[in-house]
Amino acid sequence: MLPFINAQDIESNLSWTELCTAFHEGHKASRADIDDILFKHGDNALLNRAAWIQNKGIGVKTATIFPNNAKLSTPIPSVQSIFTLFDDQTGTPLAIIDGKLVTKWKTAGDSVFAAKLLARPDSKILTVIGAGAVASSIIDAYRALFPDLEKIIIWNRTFEKAQKLAQEKGVVAIQDLSEALSDADIVSSSTMSTSSFIKGEWIKEGTHVDLIGAYRPDMREADDSLLVKSRIFVDARETAIHDIGELAIPIKEGVIAEDAVIADFYQLCNGVKGRQTDKEITLFKNGGGAHLDLMTALYIMECRQNNKA
Repeated sequence: MLPFINAQDIESNLSWTELCTAFHEGHKASRADIDDILFKHGDNALLNRAAWIQNKGIGVKTATIFPNNAKLSTPIPSVQSIFTLFDDQTGTPLAIIDGKLVTKWKTAGDSVFAAKLLARPDSKILTVIGAGAVASSIIDAYRALFPDLEKIIIWNRTFEKAQKLAQEKGVVAIQDLSEALSDADIVSSSTMSTSSFIKGEWIKEGTHVDLIGAYRPDMREADDSLLVKSRIFVDARETAIHDIGELAIPIKEGVIAEDAVIADFYQLCNGVKGRQTDKEITLFKNGGGAHLDLMTALYIMECRQNNKA
């Protein structure tokens, strides 16, 4: 019987450090074939994100987005998903994995892996923008990969939500965004903003900025001045540059050129230098390519096969 793997089965045995190692090794393999298919009927949508890494595996994450589910007499999640993992050599289905589990570990892992490549190793202060599920995972991931962090700050448009997450995680909530950013060595933002609100003037020299939230063509988090003063990196050029407003809008408007994007993970893991000085600002756009879903699923499957769960 094809196994179904959910968070209850495996999550307590997963490690952010091990996942980042899996990402590093995965990007030394052949560059993945990746593509998305999106169907929409009114407000409802079906999204398929597929990836094939030769000699590693094939995977498809299928997600349904039905916003009105929250209004049902018995509400159910608006976003539901599964990940199907296939053998690369025979095409045989190997497992179905809870899509929420894959997305959680892929998203935070994507960002913290970039931070290990680009942030200053002596970073002491992390500012997290947003107070949802992604922000919670981000705190866990950064704590695991940056054990010398001395302070974690949370800012959210709704301060009460920031206070709630801060209490849960044992960190500090701040109401003023400029204050929350002024001393940060790492900034990680995961919001639903459609207008840029992180101002370049608030970001000090040497900061690493991790942008997660914008995932549609109309969404942005960082303003033009921050992009212009930063060295820019992405997880995958195929998905992060033209399909997401964070970079697509300023490129279209001539604020930056496409070649302002210095490297993606494949290049960074194969010899291209990331941070060059302690004073430069590095900016990373987390586009969440399908190949990272596949690498995450392969890591989860490996944990299961090694009897870690």
